[in-house]
Amino acid sequence: MIESQLRQFSILVGQKLKEKRYWITCAESCTGGGITKAITDTAGSSAYLDRGFVTYSNAAKQDLLGVKEATLTIHGAVSAEVVREMAVGALHAANADLAIAVSGFAGPQGGGEGKPVGTVWFGFAEGNRVLLRKKHFVGDRAAVRLKTAIFALRTIFEEML
Repeated sequence: MIESQLRQFSILVGQKLKEKRYWITCAESCTGGGITKAITDTAGSSAYLDRGFVTYSNAAKQDLLGVKEATLTIHGAVSAEVVREMAVGALHAANADLAIAVSGFAGPQGGGEGKPVGTVWFGFAEGNRVLLRKKHFVGDRAAVRLKTAIFALRTIFEEML
């Protein structure tokens, strides 16, 4: 049932992107490319997706997206500040119209004080506009990753397009 929500939002986002002639990119950490996979599961997605970034490590976030070392050190990888830099960096690196960035603790390890397992930060960028969201999802690793992808696509559809 929940997987059908992912498929539904992928289709809806794709339709809107085609209508607006927008290119989207994804910068993913905790989902490991799951959002990009959901987008490319829809036939014709090459009309609105050129590239994405799996930046699982802090070094990858810095090298590929331009996230500052100081931002990572001060705020940690799972933070509003980091996903903001990830989203803006991905937007520019992919020459896209719209970007989504996610970083979180899918579990079962990770998390900590104020950031338990299931905590995910989202950054959405379009031009100079950046939208940040924080969610806490319950479930095992697979459930957290799936819920993250659904929330990302739903937010793109409902708030960015």
